[in-house]
Amino acid sequence: MEFKARDYRAEDKVYSLTRVSVSSHPLCSSPPSSLSPTQDHGSIEFFDPLRGQSTETLEPVEDIAVAEKLPASQPISHLSSKEWTSFNKLLMQRFPVPKMISVSSLSSKTIKGSKVSGELQANVQSDELNESQKVKEGGFKLVSQQEYIKRLHELKDEIMRSWHSDDRVTTLKLAIKVARLLMDTSVAQFYPTLFVLATDIMDTLGDLVWDRIKHKAEFSDDGTKICTLPDDFDSNSICFEAKETCNNWFRKISSIHELLPRIYLELAILPCWRFLHDDVMDDLMRLVTMIRGIADPLASAYCRFFLLHCAQKLPQCDTGHLIASISDLKIVLTRIVSMKETKYGNFLGDRRLVISLMEPTIEYTMRCVFKDPNQVADMIERLELYGEVPWISVILHFLLKELPVSVVCSKAVEILHLVDRSSDYSFDQCLNYKVLGLKLCEGISEVNKVDTLINEVIQVATRRKSINEYLKILDAYMDIILHYKTDDYLSSVLSEVFERLCNEVVTEDELASLQSIIMKLVTHFDNMKYVFEMNYFVDILDVMHGSSRSIVSMHILNNAIRSDLIDDPTTIKLLFDVAQSLHDSVDFSSTKHDDNQQAERLIARFIDKVDHGMDLDRQLTFLVDCRGAFGSMNDLKEILVHSSNLLATRALRLKQKKDNSNFIKSCITFNEVTIPCIPSYSRQLILYLETAEVSLLGGLISHSDGLLNSAISCLQDVNLVDGMRKNDDADSIVSLMRKLCSFMLMVPGNLEQGVTYIPKSILSLLDSQSWISPKLRVKVLCSLLSLSATFSQNELPYHAIHEEVIGNDRLFFGHAMYSQELVSLSTIILHNMIDIIPQEPSQATRGKLALEACNCIAASFQVNQEISCVCSKLVETARSCLGTNDKYLQSTINFVHKMSPVSVGGNDL
Repeated sequence: MEFKARDYRAEDKVYSLTRVSVSSHPLCSSPPSSLSPTQDHGSIEFFDPLRGQSTETLEPVEDIAVAEKLPASQPISHLSSKEWTSFNKLLMQRFPVPKMISVSSLSSKTIKGSKVSGELQANVQSDELNESQKVKEGGFKLVSQQEYIKRLHELKDEIMRSWHSDDRVTTLKLAIKVARLLMDTSVAQFYPTLFVLATDIMDTLGDLVWDRIKHKAEFSDDGTKICTLPDDFDSNSICFEAKETCNNWFRKISSIHELLPRIYLELAILPCWRFLHDDVMDDLMRLVTMIRGIADPLASAYCRFFLLHCAQKLPQCDTGHLIASISDLKIVLTRIVSMKETKYGNFLGDRRLVISLMEPTIEYTMRCVFKDPNQVADMIERLELYGEVPWISVILHFLLKELPVSVVCSKAVEILHLVDRSSDYSFDQCLNYKVLGLKLCEGISEVNKVDTLINEVIQVATRRKSINEYLKILDAYMDIILHYKTDDYLSSVLSEVFERLCNEVVTEDELASLQSIIMKLVTHFDNMKYVFEMNYFVDILDVMHGSSRSIVSMHILNNAIRSDLIDDPTTIKLLFDVAQSLHDSVDFSSTKHDDNQQAERLIARFIDKVDHGMDLDRQLTFLVDCRGAFGSMNDLKEILVHSSNLLATRALRLKQKKDNSNFIKSCITFNEVTIPCIPSYSRQLILYLETAEVSLLGGLISHSDGLLNSAISCLQDVNLVDGMRKNDDADSIVSLMRKLCSFMLMVPGNLEQGVTYIPKSILSLLDSQSWISPKLRVKVLCSLLSLSATFSQNELPYHAIHEEVIGNDRLFFGHAMYSQELVSLSTIILHNMIDIIPQEPSQATRGKLALEACNCIAASFQVNQEISCVCSKLVETARSCLGTNDKYLQSTINFVHKMSPVSVGGNDL
């Protein structure tokens, strides 16, 4: 066999594409004269979207979202209904329902499903009195929550059935029984759920009555349509029969003996007063006054809650009932706060629990108060918000939540004084300071009297003996302090924080507040150098521990890596400590979660950003320190090797000014120690090859040889990873083996072990590794054959850049042993290739492998009789597997004919 002689320079000129210089990038937007946005692109073979903008006018995303959320035709009453439904769902989720509920005997009778039949007497008070007497005589019974809720749904169905069967009396009796359930507050935690279910029935009854009276107003008894009532109808347009029916409903309801059911049922049909007279506000205010007669604070609060809901169904309604409701809430809560006893109406228990159960009703009231932006100023004036009388803390909390940001910012100091005076136990005062601070941060640039505000806030926080309260208040106003007073107050604030942390035990809640403060501080500054230079910042950071410390560390690193480079030595040292603390708090040996991966990415990015400039020795020392500090992060070790190689190439660029050969050897040695610590053999192989390239670039031939030997050893251990190699892993490793063959072209042959020492090692490796399939083996053999053929050329296609690295074409030029060694290796490769191809189980793959081998052989050797015979056998194998019409087969036959002399093997192919 004889290798084919090749002139790589001539081939490059022949086969390279003609290059044409252009004035602009081909994907950039074309000038308007040559391609307008509206031009037809049908004649253009490839149209890139960057060349022109679409002519479609797209609707803004925000507008679409708003349009979907709030259709223009949707009435306000419907929006109020949706808001009520949403609020009720949250209400049921907020208070967990006990599995067993203790109910009065009357409620128990209703829940057990007592029958309701007969006519409602003209005077129903006697029946109501009898049932009330039973409540007093009877005790309490246990009912499961499932049974209770199921029965309420059944009652709703019974009301609907009796209504549709024209049994209005039974409908009303059932509704009364449902309303009477709201009198029972013995199990307070269940009351919100009971309220939601019961008021849903009340709303259903109200809708049924409204529709019935409206139908009587619009149609006569024989079904003839009289008129169509507009939404803003007046009572004068209502016929006598409709008014009489309406009056009858209100009379029946007014005859109910018990106050609370009477109020609920009248509220349910409150809009029906419009059929009788135009001004409904007097009736609404009358109901507000009636609610004051409910002794139980929980029952009265939720009844008032339902009143606000029903009032929104009225087309026009002033705010008098809202002001009166808040005043009544103040009175009730003042009584609760001031009383020492624990009995309130039907409820026996903790006063704080009562107040917490009343909170949703207060929240909804405040939503209604400030629902109309045009009436905010008037409502504030009517509420006497800035008066001298202190507010109940819980009411003030929800008032602050609903106040517009502009109002809070313009009256920041006054509201702060208001919070300071409201210090009863109904609500945590710190939370009121917090909600005020958060509101101010929303309109931070609009805050008035900033100096006074910050001074007073710091004084308020300092007066707090509890470090938890101190940190909560400080956290709420930290953004304002940073925005306006970065130099005057930060030092004193951090000093106070550190002093308190040293004197008290820090709990999880306090760590959460401290975490928020530190993160705001870090975010405010672009350069971490300024943050680390603050007094007590590092000391405070050292006090933190656990998950809060990890979160803060990640935030600090995330902020630090935003800069282009980190070159300040002090900052590098402190960030290194932060990264080490984060590393020590995360278990990287376990299955990686998102937090673990994020921590590893941040530490890796930090290391990548560190730059000691021209002090390369210090940079390498930093990498050594990182290897020791972050030993659990296997992926980071790979990054350290890449960084070391990059550092070595930087030293090579500086070699003209300074001899850095010892430093480059240090980098290579660092990699030789680090790479074996990486568990993945494929990763090791990549890094060995990369480091060998750097070694060769630096003229370190012996180091390069050692690294290649390590790569071969790594390949021999690949099968130790697991018994069953995945196809992707095998393909990746074989690809690296082919890359190794390409790299070997630049490596000078070993005079002691021979030029073909490493190729022979690869060949031996192929025979010893069972996980390498015939397909992959043939690919590697082709690469080895091409390498041998290239080594035989008088001039190699490329060389190592370093002047001291001599290529094999000059090192062994004219040596007979060199050529014989290459021919001997090629013969072995050729025979292996021919033997392995038939072992491929897939017929199609076997045919393609035969053609690939045939092309490689024809390109590497002079096609004489021996080579022509080998190619003929391979072509016949491919023809039997792929068929005679296969394009790859035909092109291979043509190529071999082109490479061979006319008199040799033409007929065989």
